[in-house]
Amino acid sequence: MLLFLMAQHSDQLDGIFHALSDPTRRAVLGRLRQGPASVSELAEPFDMALPSFMKHVGVLEQGGWIRTHKEGRVRTCALESAPFGVVEEWLNEQQEIWEAHTDRLEQFVTQQEESR
Repeated sequence: MLLFLMAQHSDQLDGIFHALSDPTRRAVLGRLRQGPASVSELAEPFDMALPSFMKHVGVLEQGGWIRTHKEGRVRTCALESAPFGVVEEWLNEQQEIWEAHTDRLEQFVTQQEESR
């Protein structure tokens, strides 16, 4: 069952973690926790051309982390909550797997000590 869930979200997780793999994108997500912001506001702290920054915005949008809305000449970005749930579910699955491994290891070590 666990492997099925992991496979089910694999493509989605790839996009989500790819978006998080860059410090610029993580900083943008951190800023968006404070509320929506325009692309130019988000780009201001970074030393890069706007077209390069827009590639980061595109990756975040494709990964599901943000949504954008264009009104006139201003594109506004806002944080999306869905990826947080997917990541949390995946991390919980990983925790269950590793806790089961460490529980078995603890049981093995305890049995070895008792047999001495």
